[in-house]
Formats: sequence, C-alpha cells, structure tokens
Amino acid sequence: MRSSSLPLVLVLVGVLSVTACGTHAESTASGASCTGRPSGTDTELERGGVRVTGFEDGSGGCVLFEVTHAEAEPFTYTVTFDLLSESGRVLYSAEETVEDVAPGRTAVGRVALSGSMAGPREVSRVRIAEVRSVPVDEAPSPGGPCPDSGVRVYADEANAVMGLRVVSVRLENCGTRPYPLHGYPDVRLLDEDHEPVDGVRILHDGGSVAGGTGADGPALPLVLKPGEGAWAGLVWRNTVEAGTPVDVPYVRVRAKSGADPVTVVPELDLGTTGKLGVGPWKKQEE
Repeated sequence: MRSSSLPLVLVLVGVLSVTACGTHAESTASGASCTGRPSGTDTELERGGVRVTGFEDGSGGCVLFEVTHAEAEPFTYTVTFDLLSESGRVLYSAEETVEDVAPGRTAVGRVALSGSMAGPREVSRVRIAEVRSVPVDEAPSPGGPCPDSGVRVYADEANAVMGLRVVSVRLENCGTRPYPLHGYPDVRLLDEDHEPVDGVRILHDGGSVAGGTGADGPALPLVLKPGEGAWAGLVWRNTVEAGTPVDVPYVRVRAKSGADPVTVVPELDLGTTGKLGVGPWKKQEE
C-alpha cells in the first residue's frame, strides 16, 4: 500500500478515519455537494469495484465515490486516490480504508478538500491509483483486540536495497496460552483478483535468494509465551530480464498447518526471477 501521513476524514455511512500524503483535510456531511462530473478515462475513475461519482475542485471541494462489493463474504477495502493538476501532475495522494463492506452492498464515501491542503486550488481532477481488498476474516491485526485465534499476524513494509526486497511477517501471541511453532509459514501468492499465482517457486530458506537478511538458518522449534512474538522473512529480487515481470499484491499466510489464514499486502514485485525465499520462524528478540 502506499505510505501515508497526516489525517483526512472519510464519511462512509458514518465517519471513518483515513489518511493523506503530505496534507490535511476536513470532512463533514455538509458543505460542497460533489455534484460535479469527474473528468478522466474510465480506467482512472473506475477500478476494482470502486467508482468516482462526483468531484468539485478548489478549496471546499470534495470527492464522492462508491465501493461495490460482489464477493460472497465481507471485505475491507483500501483505496488510493491521486489528486492531479490540470497538466496531470500528482499533487498529493490519499489512502482510504473502508472496513467491512458486506456482500452485494455499495458503500458511499466522500472526501472533503480544505484550504489547509497544499495548493488545493491547483487540483483539477482525481483518479483511482490503486485498490486493495482483503476478506474481513483474514485481515491483518497489528493492533486492537486479540483475534479469536489468540495470535496476531501482520507484515511490515518492504525494505528495499539495490533490487533486494525483504518483508517481515510478524506473529504475536496475544492469547493466554503458549503457542508452539516449528518450521516455515505456509504462504500462497494471490493476484489482484485474489486468484493463485502460478510459476513462482517458494524456496524454504531466505538465504537462497540473498544472504545477510536474517531470514536464513535452520527451522527450530519455538514455544511463544503470551506476549512473545516471532518473525519470518520473505526475500526476493525484482530483477527484470527476458520474460514478463510478475507482481503479486497479496500473500495468504498460515502460521502453521491448520492455523487461520491472514492475507497481507506486501506488493511483491518479483520481476522475472520466478522465486520467493521464505525464512523460518524465529523468536522476536526483546
């Protein structure tokens, strides 16, 4: 997902918290009507079940959009909007998280632009830059109430150095009983449509892709006491040579056989390498 900073506010049949890059906005249920017709191509205004339905530029303007969910179970959506100048330059981006959209339902969202934004009068149009969605039951849980499973599973943002990428999958025992682990997390790669990605080798040893990342070494049995954590590394290179580059937005993770799945969004840009290194579970150091 795109990184974000200062807060916006999103009105979605109630009020939800959202964020924007390098700016701040106010949002209320009243104000600009957002009845203006948004300009742009179909691919800019409609993507992945999200559609921009209204846009008013300038100070006091707003963006109106809909999230239509066609899957058989509730999903949480994260949508990134780019606000553009007349020439098409990206002035800033806003990332909105819309939780628990029920099957067959359409959620209406509204983002208000305010005078505190950098150069709000320069904004001419909006486009949908990216849509990501995960089943509510498989959403990562870096905070909040402890899941019924008794463990939290989530992923850090990728650390990129000279074409090498490393993502840490984190597990925390937030329950009341010891949690045993041995081996590697079970990972399944999914494309934008949440379909399995074929043709990528999963290598059980992060060091098989690159050493010195900490994701190598033997798989040792662990027992996590309540409050303790573990991590496992996903390691890849985005080298592009002959062939078609492979991008994998989603990874469905099971901590061990029989564990509940969690879908993380590490945005694997695997290039044409065709392989992903997965390190063993290691206890998180204090």
